[in-house]
Amino acid sequence: MLTKSEKSFVFVYVIIVILELVCSSLVSLYALHFITKPSVVISLICFLHQNTNDLDGKTKKITIWALTFSVLGDILLMFVFINQNFFIGGLISFMLAHLMYIKVFYGKHKFHKKIFNFLGILLIYVFFLFYILKNNLGNMLLPVILYMAVILLMVTMAFLRQGQVNKLSFILVFLGAITFIISDSLLALNKFYRPLPLANISIMLTYALAQLLIVFGLKKQS
Repeated sequence: MLTKSEKSFVFVYVIIVILELVCSSLVSLYALHFITKPSVVISLICFLHQNTNDLDGKTKKITIWALTFSVLGDILLMFVFINQNFFIGGLISFMLAHLMYIKVFYGKHKFHKKIFNFLGILLIYVFFLFYILKNNLGNMLLPVILYMAVILLMVTMAFLRQGQVNKLSFILVFLGAITFIISDSLLALNKFYRPLPLANISIMLTYALAQLLIVFGLKKQS
């Protein structure tokens, strides 16, 4: 399933994620968090650049843009303690990242009737999450609604790749998209509903896994 280079990268990737979790949790190492957090996705950019010569240039370029916007979002969110406007900046950056992923997934999509059942389940989940959050969103109401719409479209496009790419590529990308929603949901609940136990760990683990699955899935489509 995984090539030798992919296995080697996963090993390095896991170490980087663990370092980020440690640095973000310990006061004595927190300064290193400003290096380790962006390093998670930066490592994916390096991997994609060096190990996807068989992936078409357009897909590779747009995916790198998606990851670059993700890194920018990670950096901006680290400075929310200074000013809440950094959260808006981070939200916009991740929205742009999702739009890049939508563009990549759209090139391999095909409409089929199964989408209605999937969309029904997805909409129930999103509306339930919004119902929990809405009273605490304040002036973030419209930005959050817009972000939800974009990530909903991203997951839908990932689902519509079914039958247009090989099974492994579809499964990895689709699981990555679903995991991304879970990560963003945890972040939203922690920020706008109530603090979650071990929030930094659960959010980072699901986020790192989502990005890894999407990148590996896109690599496998070739």
